[in-house]
Amino acid sequence: MTSIADSAVNIQTTPEPNLAPSGWLGEVVLISSALQKHGVLGKINEQVRFARRRFGYYEMIDFLAVLFGYAVSGERSLEEFYQRLQPFALPFMALFARDRLPSHSALSRFLAALTEAPVEALRTLFLDDLLSRPLTPDNQTGSLLDRTGNPWTVFDIDGTREGARQRALPQTDEFPSPFRRLDGVCAPGYRGRKRGEVVRTRTTVSQAHSYQWLGTFGNRGNGRYREELRKGISAIGRYLTTHHLSQERTLLRLDGQYGNGVVLSDVAGFAFVTRGKDYHLLNHPLIQARLHLPPDQFQQRPESQMARSLYDCPQIPVGPDGVPYRVIVATHPSLARRRVRWASHVQASSTNCSSRICHSTPSQPAMWLSCTCIVEHLNRFSQMKTESRIPTGGAATRPGDRSAGN
Repeated sequence: MTSIADSAVNIQTTPEPNLAPSGWLGEVVLISSALQKHGVLGKINEQVRFARRRFGYYEMIDFLAVLFGYAVSGERSLEEFYQRLQPFALPFMALFARDRLPSHSALSRFLAALTEAPVEALRTLFLDDLLSRPLTPDNQTGSLLDRTGNPWTVFDIDGTREGARQRALPQTDEFPSPFRRLDGVCAPGYRGRKRGEVVRTRTTVSQAHSYQWLGTFGNRGNGRYREELRKGISAIGRYLTTHHLSQERTLLRLDGQYGNGVVLSDVAGFAFVTRGKDYHLLNHPLIQARLHLPPDQFQQRPESQMARSLYDCPQIPVGPDGVPYRVIVATHPSLARRRVRWASHVQASSTNCSSRICHSTPSQPAMWLSCTCIVEHLNRFSQMKTESRIPTGGAATRPGDRSAGN
């Protein structure tokens, strides 16, 4: 060992390699300790099963340990994660009461063969654990108060997309048919402003006040948004039952992909707010008559000089069954387009929802309808989340208590 010393600094060097653990390893220690303390690891071993040939020595918990660590690490790829983890493989796996790190190829085969059943079992197990342990001793959940002092429990159901780039492949008789690894997880779909040729959609369900995640669902392309919406509402129903909350005082903030009349039956019984994308609704005679009257409110963002006019249109028949909903139209003085916002029939007598509209470059309506986001309050734990969201609030009014333009 060589020592370099003076009155102020002592530096020691050694020829033997002595790697320092990554900073994220400490977070993994905390997470694994919490999972052990609350018995989650034991429940995973007992309740989550995935039988497959050539599974070898490994169990489900081995691969989950790797995925837990990868999610916490923030590494750009599994390859980089394995490189940093390899010198500390044994102590890392010991945190989860295992003694062998799965190889790259074993993890790849596991992910390729994984079916929906064990994923759904894991989702149910984590939701059960979340509902069994309140955040505070007095079981507080948080709420949003409207201007009359009535509390509302708010949930966010949001779908976000991630694009993937695919380089061109030669297609000649000399080469076999092209095969892409992303075909199993990505598909062509709406990309918005994401760069890429294929996309994957992720839907998250969260409690807006405590930032608790009640579920997350991922599918290729544009996803199965109606099926995911029904699963999300089922998880919200379990949350309300566990905490003894009223469904009549629950507000759903839905992503714009749910803003059409087809999904109205899926959210029946809940108050909700979403950005409508059925723009043919603007041609309805009731809305056209309302737009010829003075607006209910003018809105201007502090960082912009653009002024927007809001028109409240209660009791507008929407969907194939003509169910009355509250529609709020936001107009821009310099554009001929109008943007629609829906509120459910329950909300029409409870909140006065006004929307702030994010800027969007002019494009064809079919593309523009799906890429505008107008409800704010960014979920800080959602890395794929785009801007922007604002809390909603309002006053209790009955549809008959207001006249158009007042």
